[in-house]
Amino acid sequence: MFNMKLLFLLFLSTVLNASNPLTLGEALLILKSENLAIKSASIKVDTAKIDVKNSSASYLGRLDFIQDYANSNEAGNVFGFKLTSREVVGGDLALDTLNFPDSRNFFKSKLKYEVPLFTGFKISSYVKTLKNMARMKGLEKEQIINEKSYQLKKSYYDIALLLNSVENLNKILKNIKTLENMTTRMVEVGYAKKVDLLEVQAKKGNIQRLILQMKSNQKLLLHYISFLLNIKVENIIVPDSDIRMSKYDDLNILENNLDIKRATTGLAITKNMITISKSSYYPTVGGFAEISTANDTFLEDANKNKSYSVGARMTWNIFNGGIDNLKIEKSKLEYLKSNIDLNYAKQGIALKIAKIRTEIETFDSEIISLRKELILLMKFTKTTQVGIEKNYLL
Repeated sequence: MFNMKLLFLLFLSTVLNASNPLTLGEALLILKSENLAIKSASIKVDTAKIDVKNSSASYLGRLDFIQDYANSNEAGNVFGFKLTSREVVGGDLALDTLNFPDSRNFFKSKLKYEVPLFTGFKISSYVKTLKNMARMKGLEKEQIINEKSYQLKKSYYDIALLLNSVENLNKILKNIKTLENMTTRMVEVGYAKKVDLLEVQAKKGNIQRLILQMKSNQKLLLHYISFLLNIKVENIIVPDSDIRMSKYDDLNILENNLDIKRATTGLAITKNMITISKSSYYPTVGGFAEISTANDTFLEDANKNKSYSVGARMTWNIFNGGIDNLKIEKSKLEYLKSNIDLNYAKQGIALKIAKIRTEIETFDSEIISLRKELILLMKFTKTTQVGIEKNYLL
């Protein structure tokens, strides 16, 4: 894993420092490591994973060191200090000594360990919920990667289409300029009117304007690619403009759709919340153990004055005004809503799939038709040029 990361860093350093144009594959690799939105999503995933670890750590309990210090001449306190330090002697029970003691320091050092033994399945349900939330963050990150990858690919293919269009427009412009020259000469000898020349020049101006717009759009797309990659990109290697239709069927798309996965994960979260709500009906049991030592000087005769306590505590709420039952009902309603949201997401994605497939078929037909129109336009301008040349020569 380390070697792979090192190789990628070397590759990234080479790409970032090189003036060579980026391929789409290289750009996609840079996108996943440098895009700011993806970096932010990665931090959210890591944070969610830490929350899971924090929740799981509750099983281990907690160990505290407690240090108390006090100074008092109050009779009860002083006698209690001595009793805790196991230093009560017969003379301490004399009335004057007992009622009017001298002030005394008191240091008590204690180690206390507490551990949950049974929580009504609350901790385990919280852990499951947080794991699903971490999974949700992972799906959100994956969705951002897909979205940014789509935007990057679209920008590359848009530039490819722009370059192809500019190339074709330049061919048309070349023919129109030839036509303009021929028309100019024909106007000079009286075979054509000036309005014919103006019409040709107007068409030339429109083509030149379209070419300038497309070059401007190309620059804007390069700026957008730079924004996506978080680096300066001045040139790219455009991909083939023809894209193959996906072979995935509708069922496969639905099974792998991120929106549906997120809705499914949300359903699992609301199901765990029902279990968490029901945990209020169970008692909670916790165990504890502590060891301490006390004296009028910090840790003096610590071993001699040490003491310990072990025990357990059960807490069981019998009645709280029906709040627990209302929480369960609310959790059930949220689970029902999540189930509806899941089915709604499936229907919505299925509708989008049908819409996209229909649009692709329509666009494919339009592309075929536009290619035919382009071929006819090229032939027309060429034929017109040849016809004018023949008439002029005659």
